[in-house]
Amino acid sequence: MPVLDGRLETRLRSRMAEVEALLEREIESEASFVTEACRHLLHAGGKRIRPLLVLMAAEAGDADAPGVLTAACVVELTHLASLYHDDVMDEAALRRGADSANARWDNHVAILAGDWLFSKSSELTAQLGPEAVRIQAETFTRLVEGQILETQTPRSDEDLLDHYLRVVAGKTGSLIATSARYGAMFAGTSPEVVTALSTYGERVGVAFQLSDDILDVGSDTAESGKTPGTDLREGVPTLPVLFALRSTDPGDDRLRALLCGPLDDDAQLGEALRLLRAHPAMTEARAYVLRLAEEATAALDVLDEGPVKEALVAFADLIATRTA
Repeated sequence: MPVLDGRLETRLRSRMAEVEALLEREIESEASFVTEACRHLLHAGGKRIRPLLVLMAAEAGDADAPGVLTAACVVELTHLASLYHDDVMDEAALRRGADSANARWDNHVAILAGDWLFSKSSELTAQLGPEAVRIQAETFTRLVEGQILETQTPRSDEDLLDHYLRVVAGKTGSLIATSARYGAMFAGTSPEVVTALSTYGERVGVAFQLSDDILDVGSDTAESGKTPGTDLREGVPTLPVLFALRSTDPGDDRLRALLCGPLDDDAQLGEALRLLRAHPAMTEARAYVLRLAEEATAALDVLDEGPVKEALVAFADLIATRTA
């Protein structure tokens, strides 16, 4: 937990424990197989950055205000639901170091579990009032649009990087922005602070996904908990790939050829990973993520100096430099 102040860290850990207990209660279904399927990823771990960000943002106001814990649960259930659907789309075998739901059971169970979790998050959002329902609906629209855009080939006149960043902003940035927004909003902070933390969350969210994509290339299974090269195998044009494809160096011809073709062969995938890991595109991608973290922390200028602002700055830095 990126918190320098001991009292704040203790408070956040206590509140996160309450969120965990609430999540356990909310995934209980009358259908036992649904509960088992939902518990599978919930218990597989995860960083819980979305509920943590709700709680951290709430510290800018009345952190104990009604709705804060519920909002933290809403964003995590929404995120969990999206993972089940994402794994079906990606045909992923691993998630958080464990078998994905579709690998352990089948696609039908994974899709139903995701749908059920989305419905539970909607039930909880309704308890937060009409404004929260509107925000959640807009967030869900952006999230799904991002997933859809990811499956679409960019138009001939569209920049590949711009298309990619639109995907990332929708799939990941939207919900993390809402996490920070909910925390500030339900803690009763000023509209200026709510807007600033929403901007912060959006930048942090995009940085988080981009760093995740870098990890897909640069980390092994033990570090990341996922199968390395999943995005490469699926033909997802992530940031390092897009930067590498821009190269005009003849020495990169083999890498570009691999990246432009199907990588369903394990030997070719391994070769592409080795070449990409050694390419300057990885350094360029990491620098891009660091700039996003700087933009995120710049949005925090409206906050008073102190433990809360320090924690949010450290959070952004951790997202940008993480190795797992």
